[in-house]
Amino acid sequence: MKSFLKSFFTSFLAMVLAIAVVIFVIVGVIASRTLDKPKIEDGTWLVIDLYGGITEYCPPSNFIGEIIGGEGETLTRVLCNLDKVCVDDRIEGVIFKMSASNGAGRAMLEEMRDAVKKVQASGRKVYGYSDYMNRHTYYLAGACDSLFMPSTAYMTFLGFSVTTEHMKGTLEKLKIKPNLHRIKDYKSAAEMIIREDMSDPSRENKEWMLEEYWDMYCTALEEDRGFTEEQIVAAMEKALFPIEDAVEDGFVDAIMYWDELVDFLKGDEEDLETVCQAAYAKVEPKKLGMGGKKKIAIVHAQGMISGRKNKIDPMFGIMMGHESVNAQLRKARKDDDVVAVIFRVDSPGGESLVSDMIGHEVAVTAKEKPVIVSMVDVAASGGYMISYRATKMIADKMTVTGSIGSISAKFNMTGFYEMLGITHDFESKGPRALMYSPFRDFTGDERNLFETEHWRGFNQWLQDVADHRGMAFEEAEKLAHGRVWTGRQGTANGLIDGTGGLDRAIEMARELAGIDEDEKVSIVHYPVPKSFIESLMSGGGFMTAARYVVWRFIQDDVAETWDMVTNRRMNMMPEMDIR
Repeated sequence: MKSFLKSFFTSFLAMVLAIAVVIFVIVGVIASRTLDKPKIEDGTWLVIDLYGGITEYCPPSNFIGEIIGGEGETLTRVLCNLDKVCVDDRIEGVIFKMSASNGAGRAMLEEMRDAVKKVQASGRKVYGYSDYMNRHTYYLAGACDSLFMPSTAYMTFLGFSVTTEHMKGTLEKLKIKPNLHRIKDYKSAAEMIIREDMSDPSRENKEWMLEEYWDMYCTALEEDRGFTEEQIVAAMEKALFPIEDAVEDGFVDAIMYWDELVDFLKGDEEDLETVCQAAYAKVEPKKLGMGGKKKIAIVHAQGMISGRKNKIDPMFGIMMGHESVNAQLRKARKDDDVVAVIFRVDSPGGESLVSDMIGHEVAVTAKEKPVIVSMVDVAASGGYMISYRATKMIADKMTVTGSIGSISAKFNMTGFYEMLGITHDFESKGPRALMYSPFRDFTGDERNLFETEHWRGFNQWLQDVADHRGMAFEEAEKLAHGRVWTGRQGTANGLIDGTGGLDRAIEMARELAGIDEDEKVSIVHYPVPKSFIESLMSGGGFMTAARYVVWRFIQDDVAETWDMVTNRRMNMMPEMDIR
């Protein structure tokens, strides 16, 4: 009887789960088909909502992640939609709903800002609406024709700062001992482990980066709003703005709630016609006369570089694997209609082996077709390693690039395990069997071998960088050892070929491919996002989605809660002690 009941409930639960999956699939298919052909009326406004995590391109989870946990916005979708707006006569203008709780980096905001100016040049208005504004997001908001905020909105305007995190004390408490070697003094990522504060070289590097960002920021606000550097400093002294003061000082154009903005824009019409990002993304560029037979392929490479396959890690987010990226490069290379490749890089680095394997595929592709690297927020360390063998490299002015250096380490975990009452004993045969054991330090001789090999590999890389950039080894060395640069600095010192965003990369691709200025081309993106069914049926589809949800929760929800607790005014009912 017990066995029968167990079998019955197992079968019943399996049946319920199967029905749920079928319903899930049907709902997803209906939802995806519903969005296939958006109906857009004349006089429609495109609404772009900048809130939460923003990635350069859609993550590996794609549609399943969208249904389970929210896809999140991508820079690629914003830029593509704004490009279409410039030629779509049905679109009246653009409304940016923007919040300081967004994940766009400096270079992403710069590219959006340039795209806003293109839309404005096409004769359309771009309005900003925000309930929470800070100095960082204002870099984009200031470029809008007008910015509106409700009277109770939050606005902070603080100076620039850099905060570094150090775990040396934590490792000591856990009795974990790093055996680490870095190349060299400017490779500050190692200081998280080996120091309790910034070293002088690390501080120096951050100071010159801050000077760059300050100069570019002040220049942009002077161009957009006519603010002098003195006015910007005065606003930072004020720091926290009542919206009435922000209007008086010229940072905000008018106090409006969303319904008041709708009334303002619709005029005498009964309703304001709007289209959201996801729906407008379904409009094919070819339908707007933007396509051609020849194609420029954009291969997206984002996230930390590690392993073979692109994936989502619950803690580290999007991961870039060499097999996944190289497959897309080969696909673009073998397509006879593709005349040039833009390699779109947004990565802080990662494993040197994986980085080199991607960089090699870039070099192979560059021998057959022009390859233009377009750097986004960051293309440093391994992100630079996968890039420099391309035909040309450009970056946004605010991109972080360079960081030509290396960190190699092992951790002695003996003390940690001993705290837990766990001990280890060994037998070995052959020399140096325990060299990389996590239960002892390097011996003096082993440490020498370890560091010598580390320097050999690094110098080989640096020589290759020097050869590709037309420098002597000594010249390249002055730019290396972990130093990081903005895109503007990288252009000046020769590490990259120029500044600009995706538009400039497309212009360069056309030039290098010999495409006439008036000839239309199609822009194709790799990897092609999977459909709902493809995502559902692909190996590990549900697990990828689950990992994506966890990562998005950590990235967005936890971060927003912390921001709310630390940075915002709170109006809460006092706790009442009723006895």
